[in-house]
Amino acid sequence: MVFSSIIFLLLFLPITLVLYYLVGKPFRNFALLAASLLFYAWGEGEYLLLMLVSIGMNYLVGVLLDRAGNQQIRRRYLIVGLVLNLLMFGFFKYANLLVGTLASLVPGLESTDIFAAPVHLPIGISFFTFQAMSYIIDVYRNETKAQKNPFHLGLYISSFPQLIAGPIVRYNQVAEQITSRSHSFKMFAGGVERFIYGLSKKVLIANPMAAMADRIFAADYTQLSPELAWLGLICYMLQIYFDFSGYSDMAIGLGRMFGFKFPENFDYPYISRSIQEFWRRWHISLSGWFRDYLYFPMGGNRGTIAQTYRNLFTVFILCGLWHGASWNYLLWGLYHGVFLALERKVLKKWLSRCSRLTGHLYFTFVLLNSWVLFRIEDLAAEVDYLKALYFMSDITDPSVNIGIQIQIDMFFVFILILGFIFSMPVFQYLKRLVSPHFDWSRLSARADAALRTTKYAGLFCLLYVSLSFLTVNSYNPFIYFRF
Repeated sequence: MVFSSIIFLLLFLPITLVLYYLVGKPFRNFALLAASLLFYAWGEGEYLLLMLVSIGMNYLVGVLLDRAGNQQIRRRYLIVGLVLNLLMFGFFKYANLLVGTLASLVPGLESTDIFAAPVHLPIGISFFTFQAMSYIIDVYRNETKAQKNPFHLGLYISSFPQLIAGPIVRYNQVAEQITSRSHSFKMFAGGVERFIYGLSKKVLIANPMAAMADRIFAADYTQLSPELAWLGLICYMLQIYFDFSGYSDMAIGLGRMFGFKFPENFDYPYISRSIQEFWRRWHISLSGWFRDYLYFPMGGNRGTIAQTYRNLFTVFILCGLWHGASWNYLLWGLYHGVFLALERKVLKKWLSRCSRLTGHLYFTFVLLNSWVLFRIEDLAAEVDYLKALYFMSDITDPSVNIGIQIQIDMFFVFILILGFIFSMPVFQYLKRLVSPHFDWSRLSARADAALRTTKYAGLFCLLYVSLSFLTVNSYNPFIYFRF
């Protein structure tokens, strides 16, 4: 079940909200925990047991860490907890990749000789496993107290608003909210507003961009014109941003409806002027997790240049593999690691001196090429697509391009333009432009009411149009379900 589905919007969410506020404060956590487990079981069935094992295992490790007085024993408990989490995560995430690779290397060996069927990848395992590991690491570091109530820890790990695709919430960010969060109409209304914005980003921009990107990436790359190859890449770039950031907006909005304040996960990453800046703005909760739980413990940039680059490449290779069990994700992580390394030393002076536009063009070019590695799993197909991008294909069948071009109508062009506009902080820019010349505090009560009415009417229209699109169009992909 995804947030942008009719069954979630018109059935699951309304019922959950009504029950949550009807049961009263003492039972709200239980109601939300039950709803979260049902939400997971709806899509994953028997793999709910995996979620329960994760909750029980990390609860036990946290309690043992809290009771142990000897630091050496605490360290052993931590290692055991991390190994168990990584074994569970690694088996379901990478078993198929390792078996497939082994089968390709050993003559006569088939993957079915090891597993009768491919290992199923449980939805959201990358997110809830990393949350669980951050909990036991923070308990070990004495940065948070161990949770004595297993239901409270269960709510933290399984909370449905951010279970499927983040943001990755650390336990110390919500520990107090789990036991004593506050609710208000203002916070609830803000959550609804944020949810509608996220839903509209997903349905009205990401889905149309995905439809065109899928059509182009499904074509024969050796026969693809450069213009359509670049269009497909641009559509995918917009799709993945509005898809993921829209889902994060919906998660943050849902959290507010239930009294939680989740951290932000995106900060307009496509306005960046370097790959370094991009990773400060893109999937902030994941990059922060790798920074605080892997990069800094390895030494960060405190050692020699060689050690810093070793730490950097280790983090981004693992970051790539976190996204998916395929070698193209490793290459994608390595690609980003290379440019981060270059920006630290070789490109540092140039980036500090070049104009804003030049820096942005450099970043956009580098990022667009990286999405080829991210999107296409087959390495030979990646090469063919890159050839198409750079006018190196020998096109013998023009009908491939003509068939795709027929689908480019005014509606698509309109959505494409909207995608470019709203990938930038246009509202913040307009507010900064107007504020020095206009005193908002001097607005009359009638003018303020008119502005609010206009805003709410706009939100209602966005919700109505989004629901209409979902009703008439079953095409509703979500990229990060695979991760």
